[in-house]
Order: sequence, then C-alpha cells, then structure tokens
Amino acid sequence: MNEGRYFEAHGLQAIALEAAEGFAEKIHQQIRREWGFPDDENQSRDDLFKLKYRGIRVSFGYPACPRLEDQSILWDVLSPDKEIGVELSEECMMEPEASVSALVFHHPQARYFRINDEDLETFVDGLSK
Repeated sequence: MNEGRYFEAHGLQAIALEAAEGFAEKIHQQIRREWGFPDDENQSRDDLFKLKYRGIRVSFGYPACPRLEDQSILWDVLSPDKEIGVELSEECMMEPEASVSALVFHHPQARYFRINDEDLETFVDGLSK
C-alpha cells in the first residue's frame, strides 16, 4: 500500500475473501460427509449453489445471524485468538479480515432464515418470561 498500488491490494483482498468463503463451504461439505449425510454424487454445482443439501452454515453478520457482537461468545468458548491467532476487533470483526466463522446445523429441516431486530427482541423477551 505504501507504493500506492491500491488496485492490486483491493484485488488481492477480494481474492482472499472469496477463497475464505469457498474454503468454508468445502469444510461444510466435509462436515456433512463426516456426519453421515454426504452430498449426492449426482448433484450438480447449480444444486449446491441453490443450497440443496442437508444442513446450514450460518455466520455472524448475515441475515440469519445478524448480531456481530454475538460472535464474542464463540471466542469465549473456542479461543481462536489463542489457538490460531484470529482476533476480534472492538466492532467484533475478525482480524485478519479474510477469516470465516460459522455455526453449522445438520437437522434435515434446517433452513436459512432472516431475523430482524424486532423479531430478535420478541424472542429475547420471551426467553426472559
């Protein structure tokens, strides 16, 4: 960056982020196989892109798990800062930036969904009663 090569730096960052997401999906595929429900061998790549497999992988900051600050719970339990050197910033963003964390659920009825702030407040209020 000190040389002003912003275009190259941006390109490298984009490749790193896409590679991290691709690797996370590959690990999710391996988890499904190890848990005893591998992907259908005849399944097309298009089917995989359409998430036609058992289970889901949700990550903090995305619609199904929008609160980045909840990611700190993973850090308390797994200590990735000590184990592999991935830290959380004050804003709960992972450093280095091209890092991926996720919660993986294998239930056959697990589907992606969206939680908005109002739904989350209703759910939390229900837990406290």
